[in-house]
Amino acid sequence: MQSTNLQYYENNAQNFYDSTISVNMDTLYQKFLPLIPAGGSILDAGCGAGRDSKNFIELGFDVAAFDASEKLALLASQLTGKKVDVALFQTYKNNKMFDAIWACASLLHVPLKDLPAVFLSLSKMLKPDGLFYCSFKYGAGEVARNGRVFTNLDEDSFAQQIKNSPLSINKQWKTGDLREGRESELWLNVILQKD
Repeated sequence: MQSTNLQYYENNAQNFYDSTISVNMDTLYQKFLPLIPAGGSILDAGCGAGRDSKNFIELGFDVAAFDASEKLALLASQLTGKKVDVALFQTYKNNKMFDAIWACASLLHVPLKDLPAVFLSLSKMLKPDGLFYCSFKYGAGEVARNGRVFTNLDEDSFAQQIKNSPLSINKQWKTGDLREGRESELWLNVILQKD
């Protein structure tokens, strides 16, 4: 699954960048950023084009970012002026402890069977009481669509993914897609807190 997705993003990096870079994310930022200390540290996990990293940097946050796609990491580095690491969720390492993790529409490419281990691994990089935003297309199971594979989750299946981690649900809500013309696609948004 991951090699399929990685190949898609390597082959379509510029198109993906162009289609996502100007999406207005303010409604999500407004739920997440006020919970983080001013100037706090954020890990942008699966940062894609770097849109969110750039916004967080401009708002004064200390940002580290990574993506599995070398081409997207390069584009994000150019956009943010910061080096974006190339790594999978399963292999990313950072000795820093973060106030928050932002994984917007990125963990949905992790195979369902690997998600619990990924949540556990990423949670180890969070400070106590640290926050973790993630989003998944709303639904059930793994689906292939347009050259990519997605893990869809609803409230019950999401809860199963974190039950063996030190994370608990702080806030959970559904939204339509923020991209123009795709508003009817539902997303599950979750803010987790490290216990």
